[in-house]
Amino acid sequence: MVRSFPSVPMLPMLSPDAALQQRQRWLSVLAKAPADRLEALWRTLHATPSYTVLRRPEIGLVMLQGRISGSGAPFAAGEMTVTRAAVRLESGEMGVGYVGGRHPRQAEIVAAIDALGQLPEWQPQLEEKIVTPLEQEAEARRRGRAAKAAATKVDFFTVAREAGT
Repeated sequence: MVRSFPSVPMLPMLSPDAALQQRQRWLSVLAKAPADRLEALWRTLHATPSYTVLRRPEIGLVMLQGRISGSGAPFAAGEMTVTRAAVRLESGEMGVGYVGGRHPRQAEIVAAIDALGQLPEWQPQLEEKIVTPLEQEAEARRRGRAAKAAATKVDFFTVAREAGT
């Protein structure tokens, strides 16, 4: 007996290292996204699989650690409020979401996207409709801040030269 299966387009499989790097990139972008923008992009997906909340969104504190000159001795820089959540899809994939501030819905959405991102058939759609737009918007905000800061830059060498010293 010969069985035939409907043709399903093959998606490129990522190596474990590449998959981990992609997941880290996505979680970073999602955690830094404005909550209202993430919610709007999430709604564009329409028919998302249902999930079970494993850890309802919880608000807490994390200790931030800094390093002197970026590479020196570590020191406690202060505390930051974060919200975390965890979900499981019916197919078994688990996702986690951590976001800065008090944003329970955003943490749940990040966790759901993290879980969906583990399904190869969802990765292109999530990349195209959520992650890439958020990355582009974050880069535009960064460029705007850099341009604003550059406009206030003072060249002290020039000032000293103009003063005649």
